[in-house]
Amino acid sequence: MPGNFLLTDLKAATLQADRADYGLIDDAAIFISGGRISWIGPRVEAPDTGSTVELNGRLVTPALIDCHTHVVFGGNRATEFEMRLNGASYEDVARAGGGIVSTVKATRAASEDDLLVSALTRVDAMLAEGVGTIEVKSGYGLDLETELRMLRAARRIARARPVSVVTSFLGAHAAPAGTDPDAYIDDVCLPALRQAHAEGLVDAVDGFCEHIAFSTDQIERVFAVAQELGLPVKLHAEQLSHQGGTALATRYGALSADHLEYATRADAAAMAQAGTAAVLLPGAFYTLREIQDPPVGALRAAGVPMAVATDCNPGSSPMTSILLAMNMSCTLFRLTPEEALRGTTANAARALGLSDRGCIAPGMRADLAVWDASHPAELAYGIGVNRLHRRIFAGQMV
Repeated sequence: MPGNFLLTDLKAATLQADRADYGLIDDAAIFISGGRISWIGPRVEAPDTGSTVELNGRLVTPALIDCHTHVVFGGNRATEFEMRLNGASYEDVARAGGGIVSTVKATRAASEDDLLVSALTRVDAMLAEGVGTIEVKSGYGLDLETELRMLRAARRIARARPVSVVTSFLGAHAAPAGTDPDAYIDDVCLPALRQAHAEGLVDAVDGFCEHIAFSTDQIERVFAVAQELGLPVKLHAEQLSHQGGTALATRYGALSADHLEYATRADAAAMAQAGTAAVLLPGAFYTLREIQDPPVGALRAAGVPMAVATDCNPGSSPMTSILLAMNMSCTLFRLTPEEALRGTTANAARALGLSDRGCIAPGMRADLAVWDASHPAELAYGIGVNRLHRRIFAGQMV
């Protein structure tokens, strides 16, 4: 339904930053004009418009945002899942030639069309749970040609489906087997980054800072080029051990530091000072059977915005359900349901550097999710329960 219309007879969880209790307005209306929210408030104060959509008391939230995914890849790693259940650790699998590197062969063999088609099956599952914006990373090519092919496929997702896509260049994900990591950074990663930027394929730059991946010195070389190109950075940091990645990310004013199981109170304080969001990824924590919780208490005390995402990928988090990620963030990490919803809306937008979405307020994109629910806590509460009634994307009913 293009044009101007009023949504009425609804309960709105606005998620506005200055409002507690989800920013709830119990008997609300929302006026949408030109793909934007023009007005939000009590129904009795709603402007008089020619077109009205009655929602029969349903809950409306901002469309959800999955701010950390790897949805573009070839193949799968079900056999590694089996290996881990037979006692192999994530590091054991990686050192045996599995892990990230095992996906590279299948991704290199896939055409751009192949990558798009397989990604769309995962994207469709996300959209069915109210997602309106998805971040998509490269990182399974590890050569210039395939990294660019992944990013081109990611850009095409937004042309194939009613969803916004934000791309992250993750060339510093792993060094190909038998390759010196420093040589890989210089000879492959940095040239691929420059080419991706020249083609307009990259919105941000990411890296994997870990003892099985890249050191802080190596990641800093990537960040320096990102800074030169005017691209924001983010980082997979402190997932399996404490390598100092969070401190590096904050020195570069990173949009986010992600995973963070081994982050410290000092890291949380540095993130707060730098304005860096924390992205919590309970799917990987669950799949890898980790026991080191991210420092949610320290992040909360420091005032660090906490986002939540699926980390959809073929190895450590083969999950497309943002609603399950919300539930897991509550049950595993002790977030409140409100923190989980803010983590997949307002704080997820912040983790992507997007200021035009994530809450229901005048001037924001009219990206909304309508739910068959009476209270927003129901979204994180259910396990395998999807209460989505329909999405509104850029002011269009979809």
